Amino acid sequence: MRHGYFGPRGTFTQMALARWLGDDDALAAATAYATVPAALEGVRAGEVDAVMVPIENSVEGGVSATLDALNSADPLAIQGEVLVPITFVLAAPAGVELASVRTVGTHSHAWSQVRGWMARELPEAAYVPTLSTAAAAEGLAEGGATYDVAVCAPLAAEVFGLDVLADDIGDNRSAVTRFVLVGRPGQVPEPTGADKTTLVLYQHEDHPGGLLELLEQFAARGINLSRLESRPTGAAMGSYCFSVDVDGHLAEERVGEALVGLRRVCADVRFLGSYPRADARRAQVPATADDAAYADARAWLRSLRT
Repeated sequence: MRHGYFGPRGTFTQMALARWLGDDDALAAATAYATVPAALEGVRAGEVDAVMVPIENSVEGGVSATLDALNSADPLAIQGEVLVPITFVLAAPAGVELASVRTVGTHSHAWSQVRGWMARELPEAAYVPTLSTAAAAEGLAEGGATYDVAVCAPLAAEVFGLDVLADDIGDNRSAVTRFVLVGRPGQVPEPTGADKTTLVLYQHEDHPGGLLELLEQFAARGINLSRLESRPTGAAMGSYCFSVDVDGHLAEERVGEALVGLRRVCADVRFLGSYPRADARRAQVPATADDAAYADARAWLRSLRT
């Protein structure tokens, strides 16, 4: 398979792809894309078979660029996920000292995770946004950057030959980012018993109780939502869709029935895949909502007709 990732080299996304592939040669042949939308378009255009992109951070929540790009254009399918602990360093070209730093370049998600450290150690430093943490490091290495130092992954500092002025500068030592491998729609991976399903739900119109209508499809079947976010559709002010992750697999009866129910009440349901959870955590299913209970209920219903 041909793989791609949200680049450049040295991003946490490349680290996620490395974990997924476990093959140095395959990683070296992977294509780096400058933006998340460009990476996903690379799959749609057939340039690569699958790409690794960030979708959720334990501190900042969903990655808007990924959610919006998955919600629009031709449907794609999530094939799997990878969890990567996030550690940041402050990197600089040789000769730069901490006391001389006036500007810091990095991605917005990274900046939000080092604000506390910056307030303590570099309170006068101004933030300069970059496309990614690795792009910030690459800009320093190539020269001509509009900032003095970069907040990036330790790998990026190593890849681009930068000095590390301070390490482990994140405000939350438990920060984790979730990455997903996205390809073209095809055969859904077989259920493992520890799976996740990602959907985008579109309402016919905004109305009182509209979200409750959607949530009831899951609650009535004992399905847990591990992520729920609203995103603008772009159609008009106040027009939103809902991006959700649910515990379970399309092949499970209760999950399949929830999708049928959603299809009835939604203007559209975009299925983005059922795939194994990276943490291998099995869904907690109430006793009244498991498949055996469903089978028993159906048998009871059949008995009423005879």
